[in-house]
Amino acid sequence: MKILITGATSGIGEQLALQYAQQGHDVVACGRNKHKLHSLSVHKNIQACQFDTTKLDEIKHATESFTQLDCVVLNAGTCEYIDDAKNFDSELFARVINTNLVSLGYCLDALLNKIKPQGQLVIVSSSVTYLALPRAQAYGASKAGVSYLAKSLAIDLKDIDVSLVHPGFVNTPLTDKNDFSMPMAINATKAADYIIKGVAKRRKEIHFPRRFTFILKLLTLLPFTAWLKIAKGLSR
Repeated sequence: MKILITGATSGIGEQLALQYAQQGHDVVACGRNKHKLHSLSVHKNIQACQFDTTKLDEIKHATESFTQLDCVVLNAGTCEYIDDAKNFDSELFARVINTNLVSLGYCLDALLNKIKPQGQLVIVSSSVTYLALPRAQAYGASKAGVSYLAKSLAIDLKDIDVSLVHPGFVNTPLTDKNDFSMPMAINATKAADYIIKGVAKRRKEIHFPRRFTFILKLLTLLPFTAWLKIAKGLSR
């Protein structure tokens, strides 16, 4: 298979690129970090492709030569928190929405028509979409949009299978900045394992680790007023 992966220079994306290449697939590893892309490209079966996902012209120019992709994994994203909701940081909010959601639209514009019939589109969101969480106004809103977008695409794309990924906590350079505990966190290698297995089975939703995501899904059954009391306790 020929697989294009965005956000491939660190974390889950990097592990996906390495593992798919080790399995013998042809991988297009995409990202902004030129030096990291170079180190990936020395691996057999990995081709580097540099662009900024927030710039449509860059994406189109960098990927114009690619055709007949078997699978596109849209994984690039960021995470920032709003520490003072009353003094709302609109610049941070716009930055996160643009990086996580608007840029996804740019990637779809540039890449959807390059996926061959019966190919696959994989969109990485987050389990934060299951429940409203403290400080997650920007990140959660962006990922909620990502999940809705993926589900809507799954309805309208007739000849492409869409898989939506809802990871729990994963230890990556991005989450290393978190100043709170991350229950049941797994490493990026394990996260990539879950995704690769789910994509192979063409699952519509891939969520992991299962014990953690099942707990979150059970909590969504609570009335919002009940969850609100719990969440307010978490934010103290």
